[in-house]
Amino acid sequence: MAQATQDYGDWPLKRLMTEVVGSGHKSADDMDRDQAREAMQRILDGEPDHTSLGAFWLANRWKRNTPEELAAFVDVMREESVETAAPEADPVDCGANYDGKGRSAILGVAAGVVAAGAGTPVVAHSGDRIPTQKQDAYKHVLDELGVATELTPRDSAEMVDETGFGFYYQPAFNPAVADLFDRRDQMGVRTFVNTVETLANPAGASVHLGSFYHLAFAKKVVETFEASEFHDLDRVIMFQGMEGYDDIRPGYTKVADWSADGTFEDYEIETAAYGMDFEEADLHVDSVAADSARLTREVVGGDRTDHWHDAVALNAAFRIYAGGDADSLKTGLDAARAAIDDGSAAAVLDDLRAF
Repeated sequence: MAQATQDYGDWPLKRLMTEVVGSGHKSADDMDRDQAREAMQRILDGEPDHTSLGAFWLANRWKRNTPEELAAFVDVMREESVETAAPEADPVDCGANYDGKGRSAILGVAAGVVAAGAGTPVVAHSGDRIPTQKQDAYKHVLDELGVATELTPRDSAEMVDETGFGFYYQPAFNPAVADLFDRRDQMGVRTFVNTVETLANPAGASVHLGSFYHLAFAKKVVETFEASEFHDLDRVIMFQGMEGYDDIRPGYTKVADWSADGTFEDYEIETAAYGMDFEEADLHVDSVAADSARLTREVVGGDRTDHWHDAVALNAAFRIYAGGDADSLKTGLDAARAAIDDGSAAAVLDDLRAF
């Protein structure tokens, strides 16, 4: 039997590979909570051999992690790396995939600004060119807009309270995960870190808004939050976003909606039902960060009435609805359009650029 190390328990990654997770996607066993916690502690401390770490990440990708494993990873990350700075406001937490988008505009900045203009505070968080895609994310759109992004968590919280929209920068609030960049970059595929980093919730929000490719993943995220010892959310709402991001796709979009009383619903929304006639290809851009910033300025400033206006308003409506400030998506859409029309959204963007 393997000997325990001085600082950890009995389960170095090599042993977990040999005895638990490494035998293949059909025959591998799941880790118990203590094993998963120890694995994450070792990873965040930089203890494993690089080969063992890569093999462990790949084996878990094949095996597919359980909610209990993911909750253990999240809890250790929160205990040992995440610096939470909660604003006085209770914002909607938007944790889109940190590795970004490469074809379509990022609508979340504009949508968050519009939602804030309508009275629903919003936070977003991301890193900088995160593996594996290393494409444009929230940070890069905000950079193009001239908004400060490399902030301390306390400054990010103040941004929320002063403007209604806040951005938290991963190297500042989650440094141990940020330090895994090189190892993740060498993997060439996503790992469970790509999932758990989006669940960090650095603002301590009570509502999480996220995205998924398949409904089963949304259910797994909900069960992860339920199993987490750190998170105490009132609501999780996720949808089948474009490129896996938190932007609603045109046409039919599957939605997963969970509340703290245990209610879980899934349903579809159709953009045509809200008078919107455009397709996903209509939201493609040449330069994701630069074009997204330009479109943010134009939509928020009231200079567009085309499909870009509609797409931003719908995504803002979803944030307003998720935050409990609208009893339906239709009501949220009315509030979003009013915030653009009366200049409230433009004022938020001005405040952000001046922060």
